[in-house]
Amino acid sequence: MKKAVSKQIYDKEDMKPEYDFSSMKKAARGKYYNAYRAGHKVVIHQADGTTPVQYFKLAEGAVILEPDVRKYFTSSESVNKALRSLIAIIPKKKKTSAPGK
Repeated sequence: MKKAVSKQIYDKEDMKPEYDFSSMKKAARGKYYNAYRAGHKVVIHQADGTTPVQYFKLAEGAVILEPDVRKYFTSSESVNKALRSLIAIIPKKKKTSAPGK
C-alpha cells in the first residue's frame, strides 16, 4: 500500500512535487561497494568551464562501518579502543611443538 505524500511535506522541505523517487524501490544496498573500495573519481564542472578531476582511493586497511555501528563508534579512536578491549579478552593460543619432535 502506497502512502500519500502531502503537498505540505514538499513545501516544508523544499522538495518539488515533480521529483520522482519511485525508482528507489529498485535500489540495492551495497551495489557500488566494491567499486568504491577500488577507487573512484569525482569530476567537478565549474562555472568558468574548467573540469578538475579528483581521484579517491581508500587507504590500505580502511574499514567501512555499517550505519548501525557508526551510531556507537563515531571516530577511529572509539573503534580502536573497543577492538583493543576485545583483543585483551581473546584467549592466547599455547605454542605447541611440531609432531614427532
